[in-house]
Amino acid sequence: MFRSKNQPAQPSPQPGLSRLEQQVMDCIWRHGGISAEACREQLLPQRVLKDSSIRTILRRLEEKGYCRHRLEGRTYIYEARQARPAVAAAAARQVLERFCGGSVEQLLLGLVEHEGLDPAELERLAQRIRQRAAERHDPPAPEGGARS
Repeated sequence: MFRSKNQPAQPSPQPGLSRLEQQVMDCIWRHGGISAEACREQLLPQRVLKDSSIRTILRRLEEKGYCRHRLEGRTYIYEARQARPAVAAAAARQVLERFCGGSVEQLLLGLVEHEGLDPAELERLAQRIRQRAAERHDPPAPEGGARS
């Protein structure tokens, strides 16, 4: 696809996370800053990784832009570059664009039609949508005065 010189380039989406990379990021988010060895130990109940493996994964996460490191003595401490909700929102936007043509409605309909939402979740979502719609149509009264 071509673009004119006047149009800014669309930022390329951040590469996705593998299941193992997600587990490592969960460890980083949970601890705020963590060494490769401490992260490897945290993953031991789920995964047995060699020291070189965890360092490779952390380096790959840095290359993808998910984390960075700082030097503390002689130890690298890895920190997230973005909060978990920001990464989750970006991933959701990618799913919307790739599979639903950017339509939130199509995503939700797909979840409803293919039992991705249970009835209680669906009712809570419907209630939040109604509340949000009511807030938009009924703005708060100005301070010190009644609505006209």
